[in-house]
Amino acid sequence: MKYLSFFAPFVLSLSGLVIQPKDSDLVSPQDMIDEINSTQGSWVASADWVGHMATTEAKRKVSSKPISPKFPEYDWGVVLNYLSIPSSFDSRTQWPDCIHPIQNIGICEGDWAYSAAGALSDRFCIASNKNINVVLSPGYVIVCDIEYDNRCSGGTAGGAWNFLKQYGTPLASCVPMHSWSVDDGCPNKCNSGESLQFYKAASVNSYSGPSSIQAAILTNGPVETTMHLYQDFSSYKGGIYKHTTGSLLGSVSVKLIGWGNQNGTNYWIGANCWGTSWGMKGYFWIAFGECGIDTHAVAGSPYI
Repeated sequence: MKYLSFFAPFVLSLSGLVIQPKDSDLVSPQDMIDEINSTQGSWVASADWVGHMATTEAKRKVSSKPISPKFPEYDWGVVLNYLSIPSSFDSRTQWPDCIHPIQNIGICEGDWAYSAAGALSDRFCIASNKNINVVLSPGYVIVCDIEYDNRCSGGTAGGAWNFLKQYGTPLASCVPMHSWSVDDGCPNKCNSGESLQFYKAASVNSYSGPSSIQAAILTNGPVETTMHLYQDFSSYKGGIYKHTTGSLLGSVSVKLIGWGNQNGTNYWIGANCWGTSWGMKGYFWIAFGECGIDTHAVAGSPYI
């Protein structure tokens, strides 16, 4: 059975023999990290998290799937003409009790579900003025959304939100991500034996371009977006990420929670789902327009 648990075979041990991938097989070898840090000053690379991770292992953390199904682009109409968008905004500051902790997908290609469930959890708290402060289960979405997505073999942001609108998902405490087998099928009760209680998205829209995404975050909270994932991103430690070197591995879905400006460069504040040891305790900055970050954002309003 393939369990949804964290397992990182970056260094394999067999009968006391430690086998490490060759440098040519590493997703971010030391010479790549040295190149990044010596050729540009926008961001810093480090081997702290990526260690001896092989490229094949890194590919298990990306969706590599198209964005569809798509949702109607939200029409802000004249609202954008009157909405004052600040030069910087951070949902963690605006709604400190509603932006939930960074999670860790392990080797399951579940970023599409984690980021969707995470954004909807945040939005329930924001829309209810903290009265519905819940952490929703990405594991249920991964196991049960077989109509639009392919469980731990990858999915799409659009598929996840379509599932959340049609069916919803229970609490993470009801169906914990790290305790369920995809071979067991869709659960019909909580791990504790209690009945499932679902939290759904009432409506879902897509957002493209900085102004539209900024307005969505500013008015309703974090959104999910999908970006191209290159080798060098796995070694990100801090600063404003701009693709510098390395091959395209696929795509990854993340949560956008705000934006800022540093030395004239506009950047998004993103929340990844690779644990708190990666990046800036799980968060990252990325330049506007980089890797398609602001092309395919999607989010739904909570069904309250």
